[in-house]
Amino acid sequence: MQIPVFTVDAFTNRPFFGNPAAVCLLENDLDEDLHQKIAMEMKLSETAFIRKLHPEDDFARSSCFGLRWFTPANEVPLCGHATLAAAAVLFLVQKNKNSVLTFVTLSGELRARQVEDHIVLDLPLYLTYPQVLQEVEELIKAAVGDMVVQDLRYSPGTKKLLVRLSDAYERSVLEELQVSAQCFLSAEKTGKVKGLILTLKGNSSGKHKGYDFYSRYFAPWYGVLEDPVTGSAHAVLSSYWSEQLGKKEMLVQK
Repeated sequence: MQIPVFTVDAFTNRPFFGNPAAVCLLENDLDEDLHQKIAMEMKLSETAFIRKLHPEDDFARSSCFGLRWFTPANEVPLCGHATLAAAAVLFLVQKNKNSVLTFVTLSGELRARQVEDHIVLDLPLYLTYPQVLQEVEELIKAAVGDMVVQDLRYSPGTKKLLVRLSDAYERSVLEELQVSAQCFLSAEKTGKVKGLILTLKGNSSGKHKGYDFYSRYFAPWYGVLEDPVTGSAHAVLSSYWSEQLGKKEMLVQK
């Protein structure tokens, strides 16, 4: 069996920037174990598998497909940048003429639409809830040391822990923070955390003014030490910061 595989740099218009994902087009069903073996060989944070839902479907003409995502370690329920990459392959390589594509996934139906020369994704919005520090104190220590944590939230829908650093910190502090994500595996004792988000409120002045918030994302539980641009994390961040800032549209930097 021959499987077309594409490498797509998502969230950028420049080669070798953004967040790369592999995209596989499946004409026929694939043995379950081969999904993971291919993802391991690709060695990217995510490999997306687009599959036809019906024998008569066509990658250039149909508007609805199945979509799964695998890290080198296991399958994940949602991946934003690999979804964007999958849509790009269908729209730009397969020349699919539909204005909207629907992907049937573990997170429900996701839609990607062409808007001029951009692709816009509709992702789920995941709520966060206050998290007791004592339960995850060792993990927080491993992530940020003695830095001041202003807020701590947990998203049960994604198993992500959101750590908001003090507003007193500048963006450079988050950017230059040395994180040993591999240590998270032994520091996380609850068994409920599968991703850690560090986030910081944006500045209204200075070099990086205009951004509403900044973030970094780590998922060693899925074999990804740090993901450079993460749609699934922003499905959590958007919910949190929209509530905090009272805004529905935000400009962010990762």
